[in-house]
Amino acid sequence: MKLLKVAVLAFSIGFSGAAAAHADEYLDTIKAPNGGQLRMAGMYHYELVIKPTGKGNTNDVLVYVTDHGNQEINTKGATGTATILAASKASVVLKPMGKNLMKGSGNFGLNPNLKAVVSITLPGKQPEQARFTPLAPNHNQGGQKH
Repeated sequence: MKLLKVAVLAFSIGFSGAAAAHADEYLDTIKAPNGGQLRMAGMYHYELVIKPTGKGNTNDVLVYVTDHGNQEINTKGATGTATILAASKASVVLKPMGKNLMKGSGNFGLNPNLKAVVSITLPGKQPEQARFTPLAPNHNQGGQKH
């Protein structure tokens, strides 16, 4: 019984350390491969990149999907949405575009207070969701590699 308690305690400490390593604050110190913001989404990492198209307030929304080891996750057959909260609310449909990329475009203004909620459903999996503040000044400062 005592051995079981020790094992449970060791697992709890190890798990909490792993969870902290993937907290938003930690991920904001990581230099993302595509210059975006990283977030955990279940067993995946999502990297959100927002790029102006040069056509008014129309912006591209790109989400790269990897596992915790930074291996690309194939998005073929996946569905997704990005809900953008800026001066107004915009919903962007995300479609697979390449090996591990989901992409869509939407009409919304860019400002440091912009928030985004990304939900992606990979084939045969449950939907996973992540929340972003991609234009906030504190994100991606550290330049560490994950």
